[in-house]
Amino acid sequence: MRRKGTNQQLRIVRNQGLALLEKGKKPKEVAEILKVTPRCVYRWRQESEKPKRNKASRPLGRPRKLTEKQVQRLEKALDRGAFAFGYAGDYWTLDRIAQVIWQLFKVRYHPSAVWYVMDRMGWSSQRPQRRAFQRNEEAIEKWKKEVLPEIKKDS
Repeated sequence: MRRKGTNQQLRIVRNQGLALLEKGKKPKEVAEILKVTPRCVYRWRQESEKPKRNKASRPLGRPRKLTEKQVQRLEKALDRGAFAFGYAGDYWTLDRIAQVIWQLFKVRYHPSAVWYVMDRMGWSSQRPQRRAFQRNEEAIEKWKKEVLPEIKKDS
């Protein structure tokens, strides 16, 4: 539990403790004098010995699993198409991309997390349009021009 007092007051106590340590007092003696736990004194000494890092300078969150170079390699691999990796259809799904990432880099990604990698690459989600193989574009256009207007007139 934190000791009562403002940050300024606590800083003064900490500085007094560090001064006593520099004079040769043992951490337990310093703790008794300042009415703190010995663990606090050990922590003060440890923090004073190592240089302070600016918390704002380090990146937030977990480090990325793939480096920028690996992301560029992945993009080149995906540009070759899904056929190049043995898939039947030439389209990419998150599951397929996760498999390719594992094959290339031995890094596991859950399919839902692959989306963040794709977004970082500037890719968007696309759904393949399902169309019949027997589809006749000319007949469809003819129907839209001739039959559809007749149906709309009757309605």
